[in-house]
Amino acid sequence: MVLFSLVASHADVDLETVAQLSNGAASLAQTAIADSPSVQGAVVLATCNRYEIYGEATSDQDLEAARSSLIEQVSELSGLNKHVVSTSFGTRTGSDVSSHLFAVSSGLDSAVVGEREIAGQVRRALIAAEHNGTASSGLVRLFQAASKTAKDVGAHTALGSRGLSIVSVALDLAQEMSVDPDWSEKNTVIFGTGAYAGATMALLRARGCTNIGVYSSSGRAEGFVATRGGTALTNKTIEAALAQADVIIGCSGSDQRVEAEDLGRVRAGTEKPLIVIDLALTRDFDPAVGELPNVELLTLESVRLAAPQEQADSLADASNIVNEAAAAFEQERRARSVDSAIVALRRHTMDVLDAEMEKVRARHGCTAAAEEVEFALRRMVKQLLHVPTVRGRELAAKGQQDDYIAALEALYGIEVDQAGDTQAGQRSKETNKNASQESQLGAQCPVADAESA
Repeated sequence: MVLFSLVASHADVDLETVAQLSNGAASLAQTAIADSPSVQGAVVLATCNRYEIYGEATSDQDLEAARSSLIEQVSELSGLNKHVVSTSFGTRTGSDVSSHLFAVSSGLDSAVVGEREIAGQVRRALIAAEHNGTASSGLVRLFQAASKTAKDVGAHTALGSRGLSIVSVALDLAQEMSVDPDWSEKNTVIFGTGAYAGATMALLRARGCTNIGVYSSSGRAEGFVATRGGTALTNKTIEAALAQADVIIGCSGSDQRVEAEDLGRVRAGTEKPLIVIDLALTRDFDPAVGELPNVELLTLESVRLAAPQEQADSLADASNIVNEAAAAFEQERRARSVDSAIVALRRHTMDVLDAEMEKVRARHGCTAAAEEVEFALRRMVKQLLHVPTVRGRELAAKGQQDDYIAALEALYGIEVDQAGDTQAGQRSKETNKNASQESQLGAQCPVADAESA
């Protein structure tokens, strides 16, 4: 199996394109796996400033077919031209896949370096993929290792200790721009009831803001405020709340965008300053809102440009942890890559042994002598297999697993099936079953067993 990833993030692509690419993200993995035999697994990571697809292809030869299938699916779901989709995504393979995901989960690749929200988003991406049945075993190991790395960075460095996030930086900017920095006096309206809305509510309350209205076009505001506080706004009360608002924060990403004309109508007749913070990737507010009188508009791009850099020492420590974790993951992955080859060698050897033992039994019957011969031969085969097994893992750790597989094919004529962990596991069970016969004297000679008993 071969891991790869398609990456479109704030570092290389404008956020508008990232938002368009992510349309239909929820169904992408299932559709791609159903439509392409070359895609064995897929996990989708979609956040406010990135859209990344992690996949597992059947082999190196199928890698391009797997990538093309995902590009085609993204094109169909997003409505973007396939060329635009293809050029928007950067493709990572080999060790670059784990290095990048580990850096992402640890907050090193975020618009706000060191933010901790992304670690939860990475975990939830895996949970969703497992729930939908699209997470292959290789991807599960990759994402679990990424989450562990994020925890290690949080525990052993000062990175992110200030609790910076997209939301906190946005609120800092709003406070700097406000005539009155006292949040306890501000009327605030939040659009949305998702994870960002929850984080926004918590940070507003921490800053002393108490007058918070929450609006959801899907009708989930009542349930949201029931556990977090605030006032649920309806279609009948939202306009009045917007007219009196000092700060409006968009976290929903819904299809019902607030147009500049509508907000201007609601705010007509007031000179009260208004700060609009649009944290939705697909934009909750018409960009022209920023041109309205007495209105300041903050977007994700504004937040990204204003985000402070973390201390150099903390970044260096975190980068070292990420690099070491990625190297360890790749070493383990390479070691696993020879499992099927080792299983094939053991199976081949045991098949030869079983064939020879059939000849002994045919000539001498199930006797105690035949039983002793079988016991001795199985112990000898086990010893003979020890060195090539150890060497296989050593070569894999050095990235030379292909040499080992080629040697088995050249010397023994063994064709190694690397179709996947599941098949390798099945073959391993068969081999273990054969190997266990070492301790079962004369397993195929019931008469001799009875006499021995």
